[in-house]
Amino acid sequence: MRIEIDLTAQRLRMWEQGRCLAEYPVSTGRNGNGEIEGSGCTPRGRHRIRAKIGAGLPRGAVLRGRRWTGEVWSPELHARDPQRDWILSRILWLSGLEPGRNRLGCVDTFRRYIYLHGTPYEDELGAPVSKGCVRMRNQDVIDLFDRVTVGTEVELHE
Repeated sequence: MRIEIDLTAQRLRMWEQGRCLAEYPVSTGRNGNGEIEGSGCTPRGRHRIRAKIGAGLPRGAVLRGRRWTGEVWSPELHARDPQRDWILSRILWLSGLEPGRNRLGCVDTFRRYIYLHGTPYEDELGAPVSKGCVRMRNQDVIDLFDRVTVGTEVELHE
């Protein structure tokens, strides 16, 4: 099993033995593609899923600091904090596999807290508008979460 994220097409594909098992629209970094900490860019290259967070939580569960706040996203909750960077439903936390490119130092994907996660901005999927993470529909990230394991390889490319 492996995941491929096409940063140009804004698509995520899940592969197994040369067969595409699933394809989802995503939203990556508004600031483009890049690896530098603080850039707001989405990192490229070979990664793996280092942690899966949120198993069993309800769809739309609000996560902050990788923990459930006890809230479930709603338009009313959003209106109280419209500038919040909403991380919903599940987190697949990435770790780079290429030292100097996306691992260690100022380019470390894991220390940059780069995730695949759910979003309330599902109508923006297909366009790069995130703060560097890979945003997905809530149901899509739940489906993906349930199908992958820690250690699954993830390739992000242009």
